[in-house]
Amino acid sequence: MEPPPTRSPLPTGTGATFGVEEEFHLVDPVTYRLTRSPELAAAVLRQESGRHLHAEITTTQLESATDVCTGLADLRAELVTTRAEAAGAAARAGVRILAASTHPFDSWQQQDITPAPRYEAMVDRWAGLALQQDIVGCHVHVGVPDLETAVAVMDRVRPYLPVLLAMTGSSPFHDGVDTGHHSYRTMWWSRWPITGIPEYLGSAERFREVVAGLVASGVIADGSHLYWDLRPSSHLPTLEFRLADVCTEVGDVVLHAALARCLVRVLAARAERDEPVPQVRSELLRAARWRAARYGLDGSLFDPVRCELVPARVAVRRLLVELRDDLTRHGEWDDVVDLVERLFERGTSSSRQRRTWLRTGDWREVAARIVREGTALESG
Repeated sequence: MEPPPTRSPLPTGTGATFGVEEEFHLVDPVTYRLTRSPELAAAVLRQESGRHLHAEITTTQLESATDVCTGLADLRAELVTTRAEAAGAAARAGVRILAASTHPFDSWQQQDITPAPRYEAMVDRWAGLALQQDIVGCHVHVGVPDLETAVAVMDRVRPYLPVLLAMTGSSPFHDGVDTGHHSYRTMWWSRWPITGIPEYLGSAERFREVVAGLVASGVIADGSHLYWDLRPSSHLPTLEFRLADVCTEVGDVVLHAALARCLVRVLAARAERDEPVPQVRSELLRAARWRAARYGLDGSLFDPVRCELVPARVAVRRLLVELRDDLTRHGEWDDVVDLVERLFERGTSSSRQRRTWLRTGDWREVAARIVREGTALESG
């Protein structure tokens, strides 16, 4: 998330600001195959392709980051700007951006590592895990005043994360195979030792101790290499939600960010009132996360607090009811409900991709549709 250019002072307070980072695959404009672009990666590293763009671990990927935002309309406008900037830089390099978390039919073997010290160090540390990083994600940063607030929200938000994940699935295919999942990215990512829903922490001091222990173990170099589903940012005053697949439609990005920010506001207030933290076993959270990745909005999700299966759309509506007062107070209720209804009507990106494949049997058409939807910037 980029700091804003010259503008009036930003509001302060928990959840007052937010922003989004999106990662994209790069594909050939005709064949839609995953395409290396070392020239684009080099230009981005030299900061010559646009101030919102950043290099990623491979030369078949590109990242964009919005400026700091304060409202949903503000965020949508920023996403339109950053996606257009990414699409323009890609076009100048002879490629296009694909806004989904996995490429439908190509694999990590079509990738090269971006020649930069950070990424070379990642390969040295994690070996094949880093070399096979052929997935991309969407990260939402929500402003928090301090680490203590970030940790208090982290401890309370854990049971809600599977519902957010279910609403963003865009990775049903991997290596040209229908995986049966809506977010196979979640499964692929789970191979790493530093991913998933974090354990209960209890305090900022305990968080620091865990990070120090992981550094001592050699698993990470520093806090910027924590790839949990959410974490305190290592370089911004934010809590970073990292669980979502890349949303093909801009509107679905706005919805995900709106719900993440609302949860931060609501749960920080509960922490201030010293309300108890739900003590949910990590085994149940892993089960809930798996069901969200497996079934998306097309089946039942597991409620790890009530220990029951719930139709996915019922789970989403329950979440909206719980957040309604806060969303209404901030003038966001109508927008969020509209975005949810649109999502229900058209389905997640994973559902739409699977429908295209079943209708056409053409991997190229699946990828072409993702590219079209991801760059139709006024839709959603």
